[in-house]
Amino acid sequence: MPTERMEAFSDGVIAILITVMVLELPTPHGTTWAALHDALPVLLTYVLSFVYLGIYWNNHHHMLQATDRVNGLILWANLHLLFWLSLIPFTTAWMGQNHFAAVPTAAYGIDLLAAALAYYALQKTITRDQGEESLLATAVGRDLKGKVSPLLYASGIGLSFLNDWLAVAVYAGVALMWLVPDRRLERTIDRRPTPGPGESAP
Repeated sequence: MPTERMEAFSDGVIAILITVMVLELPTPHGTTWAALHDALPVLLTYVLSFVYLGIYWNNHHHMLQATDRVNGLILWANLHLLFWLSLIPFTTAWMGQNHFAAVPTAAYGIDLLAAALAYYALQKTITRDQGEESLLATAVGRDLKGKVSPLLYASGIGLSFLNDWLAVAVYAGVALMWLVPDRRLERTIDRRPTPGPGESAP
């Protein structure tokens, strides 16, 4: 099966999740900058979660650009990822509205950890289907960031019971790590041979 339908569905889900988070932002009571003080934790968690959803949308897009086809197992692996991403508005609101209390902050980290593992599972499902010599497997390589991120999420979950701001700093640090441009997929896709006249893409 071609990838277009799975990509379109995933794009729609992520767009809805961002919309839900926006709608849950509280309106400050008052007309001065000081009125934003109580809403600041919610705004900060919204920004962090918006960045995370943007990272997943970007990486998911590049992943599918390097994917030739999908099957039923890949579709379920993709739904598994979308399930954990769909919980981000909930954990975002819970953490922000409770001013980074320990349990909501840990729950936020658990959601990020689960989403990271689900993304890795989707990636491995695709490479197993298309082979270790496939375009995606070649582009991903050793995937150091993908392997380090779950360890950092786990440390953030533990830190949430010791120092909530340190835990949030770890979550933000992982997001910044992924914001650094990674051109592996783009470079590999650009090197893919262009079909000649009368030829079809592999």
